[in-house]
Amino acid sequence: MDPRALPPRLVIDPSLPPDVSVELRSSPHVLRLARSGWRMAPRNLTWLFVLPGFLLLLWMVTGTGAVITAAVGAGLFGLIRWLSVGSYNRATRRRLALAYEYANYYILPEDLDYPCQVLLRRAQRAAEAILGSQVHREGLIDTIDNRVTLPEEVWQIAQRLRKLSAMHAEHGKLVPRELPTGLKDAFKPYSTALDAAWTSLSKRVRNLEQYAKQVVKADRVFHAHRRLEALAARTPDYQELIADTVRDDMARAHLRELTDQAAHARKLFEESIHQARQAAGELLRPPRP
Repeated sequence: MDPRALPPRLVIDPSLPPDVSVELRSSPHVLRLARSGWRMAPRNLTWLFVLPGFLLLLWMVTGTGAVITAAVGAGLFGLIRWLSVGSYNRATRRRLALAYEYANYYILPEDLDYPCQVLLRRAQRAAEAILGSQVHREGLIDTIDNRVTLPEEVWQIAQRLRKLSAMHAEHGKLVPRELPTGLKDAFKPYSTALDAAWTSLSKRVRNLEQYAKQVVKADRVFHAHRRLEALAARTPDYQELIADTVRDDMARAHLRELTDQAAHARKLFEESIHQARQAAGELLRPPRP
């Protein structure tokens, strides 16, 4: 499947404590239940006492030993089941309580309409490309701390997309399809405001994608530069080969080319890193009022 067709992933506020973030991320199904308003009903434990009590009463009336054995067995079975199910329910209750407590600190794909889902997925892919790059892992794009800045940027975009999705839905319900003559202009400013918000968020995602594009380009140059460095270590061998096999006038040209190649490769690599840093600066530049 084309990755671009996939829905966005769960987004969690990066400022949350790590233990809370891990709990929320580990149970997206519970987050969906909380979003729908689902609550766990209190457990009815009456059967734990009614069944053994009934069997005990039956034994007292009939005096049959097999009945008391059945009563003890039923009680033990019920207790074991209660303990196992109870453990699962307690964990679910804890996670559900966290999901309600931090309801404004995570965003599910279902919280967004389709256009906003696509935009968020684009932002997530761009951030993944940057954080997964070799130049990032090597610390070569050190003008910002990507591990902090990029999750925060994706979170900010996701928050605004969620609000925009909600307002899109509200706008669609309030504004009639067929507007009476003379009232179109009265509704227009509200549609224009939504369009302006969408345009701003789209530009923000494009900036992130541009940064990712420059990082990927720097990554390709970095890998090529690594190979050239390996060849540069063998430069004396190549120089000796040329000196031994090529006529003097041609040898000088080849030797000069070998000498200049490493410097050219280094310059190209530095330029690609500089462009990636410039793109990062565009990303982090505060919006104009």
